[in-house]
Amino acid sequence: MIQAGSGTLARMEVLPLAFTSGWASGINAWATVLVLGLLGRFAGMDGVPVGFQRTDVLIVMGVLAAVELVADKIPYLDSAWDTVSTVIRPIAGATIGALIAGQSGDLPTIALASVGGITALLSHLAKAGLRLAVNTSPEPVTNVAASTAEDVTLVGVLALAAAFPVAAAVIAGVLLLSALGLAAFLFSRVRRGWRAFRDRRTRQASG
Repeated sequence: MIQAGSGTLARMEVLPLAFTSGWASGINAWATVLVLGLLGRFAGMDGVPVGFQRTDVLIVMGVLAAVELVADKIPYLDSAWDTVSTVIRPIAGATIGALIAGQSGDLPTIALASVGGITALLSHLAKAGLRLAVNTSPEPVTNVAASTAEDVTLVGVLALAAAFPVAAAVIAGVLLLSALGLAAFLFSRVRRGWRAFRDRRTRQASG
């Protein structure tokens, strides 16, 4: 048994939350910490690290989540943000998984950290790939719609995890596989989006 957040949970009982949090971290790491912190503080959600529920942490995460919320809706700026987040999001997913496990440093903790980190990486790659594909569309409406759908889904799935962690993990898994499959299906558009993004950066660098 471990002490995590306000409740005492068995290791396997926090696995769904670690997986769901990893998936969410791959989309928006700051928003994931913010939503978990709010759920832990105001909804009594078990498994949420106490540190996430602190007022100062909630304020900082709220500001960072708001910045990403805006940046994620601007074509090509979102891809630049995704590039920077390639390191941040998997690390955040692994860290959240370890904190949920209780940071005891034993094998189960390492396993949960790995689940969070790997899931966050896969979720991030799917998001970044799909956003590159969306950026090949000439109008910004598609980009805003895709970003808004991600935001709503992230909050909804994490909120579901407060009451039904296994169901939330199943939904997160389906969404992750669907996103990876769609990114693979749209691979040619993803490549076009990457070339356009790279050319755009080259032009900006050259003045």
